[in-house]
Amino acid sequence: MASLFVGGDVAATDCKTCVKEASNEIHKRCPYNKGAIIWYDNCLVKYVNKDFFGQIDNQNKFYMWNLRNVSEATIFNQKTRELLSQLAKEASVTPKLYAVGELELGESKKLYGLVQCTRDLSNSDCFKCLDGAIGELPSCCDGKEGGRVVGGSCNIIYEIYPFVNA
Repeated sequence: MASLFVGGDVAATDCKTCVKEASNEIHKRCPYNKGAIIWYDNCLVKYVNKDFFGQIDNQNKFYMWNLRNVSEATIFNQKTRELLSQLAKEASVTPKLYAVGELELGESKKLYGLVQCTRDLSNSDCFKCLDGAIGELPSCCDGKEGGRVVGGSCNIIYEIYPFVNA
C-alpha cells in the first residue's frame, strides 16, 4: 500500500515535483524495506506492505522547533494551543482536512498556524490525530517562537511569521 500526502497550500506543479522527488529518494534510500516514509516540505510519501488506509499513524513522527524563545511562555503556549485547537476543529470538518489561521498576540504581533491530515482519515480520526499532536507540544516546543509536530497521518505547524503559500 502506498500513500501520497501533499499540503493544502501546495500548487499542482509543486505537488507533482515533490511527489516525484520523494518517490525517487525513498526507493533509493530504502530499496529492500517492506515499508518507508519520507517527508519533504511540500509532501509525504509512505509505503507499507499492509493496509494502513484510514488508520492513524502514531509511530512515524518527528518534531521541529524555532530556536528562539518567547518572552511570556505561559501565555504564548496557551494562545498557541488555542489557535491550533480551533484550526483542528475547522480542518476536521472540511473535505481537504486542512486549515490555516492566525491569532493576534498584541503589539502588532501575530501567531500563524496550519494543521492538516492525510485524506484517508475520517473527520473524527483527523481531529483525534491533530488533538494528539497538539498534546505533544509541551514535550518539544513550549516557549518556542515556532514548532512542528509532523506525523504519518497529520501535522501541525505554528510560527510568529507567515509561512503558508498564498
